[in-house]
Amino acid sequence: MKVGFIGLGRMGQVMARRLLDGGHEVGVYNRSPDKLKPLTDHGAKALTSIKAAATFGDAVFTMLSDDPAVTGVVEQAGGIRESLPRGGIHICCGTHSVAAIQKLTEIHAGAGQVLIASPVLGRPEVVTAGAATMVVGGASGSVEHCRPLIAAIAGRVVDAGDEPVSAAAIKIANNFVLGCAIEALGEGFSLTRKFGVKPETFYAVLTEGLFNCWAYKAYGKFIADEKYLPAGQRAVNGLKDANLALAAGEAVGVPLPSGNVWRDRLVGAVAHGEGEHDWAVMAKDQARASGLA
Repeated sequence: MKVGFIGLGRMGQVMARRLLDGGHEVGVYNRSPDKLKPLTDHGAKALTSIKAAATFGDAVFTMLSDDPAVTGVVEQAGGIRESLPRGGIHICCGTHSVAAIQKLTEIHAGAGQVLIASPVLGRPEVVTAGAATMVVGGASGSVEHCRPLIAAIAGRVVDAGDEPVSAAAIKIANNFVLGCAIEALGEGFSLTRKFGVKPETFYAVLTEGLFNCWAYKAYGKFIADEKYLPAGQRAVNGLKDANLALAAGEAVGVPLPSGNVWRDRLVGAVAHGEGEHDWAVMAKDQARASGLA
C-alpha cells in the first residue's frame, strides 16, 4: 500500500521504518526536514508539505507529540482537513486527550473523511522489534482497509470498536497503570535502600517472583541502576500523559487518586531539570524525598 506519514520523532522514525520494511511505499513529511534523511536513505519518499502527505496514498499517519501539534496539522491552511480527499483516512497514532480525539472525529466527519485512532503501546525499541501493540478505534471498514499498514508496525492489534475515542481511552488508561507501577517501584526501592538493601537484591525479588513481566523488569532495571538516559519515554511526555489521565477521569466522574501521586513525582523530576530523562526518573524524585539523593 501507499501511505503518507507526518511526524518523525523517535517513535515516528521507527514506525515509518517498519512500514518500509513491510514492503509499503511511504511518503514522509516532518516540520524539521533533517528528520527525513534516515528514512529516505531506506527508500521513503521525501515530501515537502502536509498536503503532499495527505494525498500520497491510501491513508495518512500522524505521530505527533501533543494535542496542539495534531490539531494544528489537521486544521491549518493546507492541512489534513483541507487536503485529504472525501473518504480519505487519517490514522492518528499519538497519545492524545479524549477531547482532542472527539474533536478530530467531528472535524473529519464534517469533511466526509475518516479518523482512525491507533495509539501505540510500547517504547521505540519495542516497535523496532515488532513487539508493540496498536489499539485501533474507528469505522470497521476503514480499519480493515488499513489493517496491512497497522500490522506492519505492530505485532499485536487490539480492536477497540467503532469509536476512535475508545482507543484513546485505552491508551490513556494503559499509561496510567504503567506510570503508577513505576511510581510504586520508586517507593519500594527507596524503602528497601533505607534499610541497607542493595537495589539489585530487591530487583531480583520483584522480577523473579510476583512481578516477572516486561514492565517491572525493564523499569525496575532502570531504577536499580539509576540509569535514566537515554530516554525512551521522556519525563515531560509522562507528565503530559498523567495530565491526560486525570482530565479523562474528571470528564466522566472517575476519581484517580493514584494518578495525583504519579503526576506529582513527574512534576518534581521536571522541576529538577530532568524533563528529558526517562520517565522512570520519577523514582529519583522519590529517592530525593526519602533523603537518599
